[in-house]
Amino acid sequence: MPLVITQSDLRKHIKDYLGQASENNQTVLVARSSHRNVAIISQEQLNALLDAVNSKEDSLDYTIARDKLIDMQMLPGDPIVEPDKNYWNKFKESEDK
Repeated sequence: MPLVITQSDLRKHIKDYLGQASENNQTVLVARSSHRNVAIISQEQLNALLDAVNSKEDSLDYTIARDKLIDMQMLPGDPIVEPDKNYWNKFKESEDK
C-alpha cells in the first residue's frame, strides 16, 4: 500500500522518505495542493515497470519483469492452481498436437 504524504511533510523528512522508497521499495505518494500528485519509487521498481511495459506479454522478459513486480508487491501474485485430472490433461493434449 502506498504511503501518502504532503509536500511539506516531504520537505521536512525527505531523507526518510527517499530511504523508504529506495531501501524498502515503498511507493511514496506526495499530495500537492493545486498541482498533480507525484509518486516516488525506487529505480529498481521503475526499471521493472518499464521492462514489463516494453516487453511482449508472452516473452521471457515480460515474465521476469512481472515476477520482479510481484516480489516488490507492486502486482498481486498469481492465484495458486490446485491441479486435478483436467488440469494435467490440458498439458497432455497440447503435447499431442
